[in-house]
Amino acid sequence: MKIEHIAIWTNNLEILKDFYKKYFNIEVGRKYRNEKTKFESYFLSFNGECRLEIMQIPSIQNSKNNILKQYVGLNHFAIAVGSKSKVISITQILHNDGYNIISEPRKTGDGYFESVILDPDGNRVEIIL
Repeated sequence: MKIEHIAIWTNNLEILKDFYKKYFNIEVGRKYRNEKTKFESYFLSFNGECRLEIMQIPSIQNSKNNILKQYVGLNHFAIAVGSKSKVISITQILHNDGYNIISEPRKTGDGYFESVILDPDGNRVEIIL
């Protein structure tokens, strides 16, 4: 068994798609749109493995949670970029482009080399080796 995909809501479908495509070189599936409900989504593929589904519908509300605090529920997802130098360089590029860096590249107590950033919607993303 494996996780096939994780889905997240957004109010900025194209911005979020472009973010993951630009910084993580993902493959973008075709846009799905339900004309009746105005639901739209993309599947973003990471080398044919687990996919991220980003979804938008006019009635979705913004989260009222403080993005810098921890809450019960999904905390983050991690994207493996293949090397320590890529973790560092992608994090630096994101910083230079004005994105929030929660944790600079470092080796964690459990042995991961990672940074933690916020995507344009405030979702926590670990960038790992």
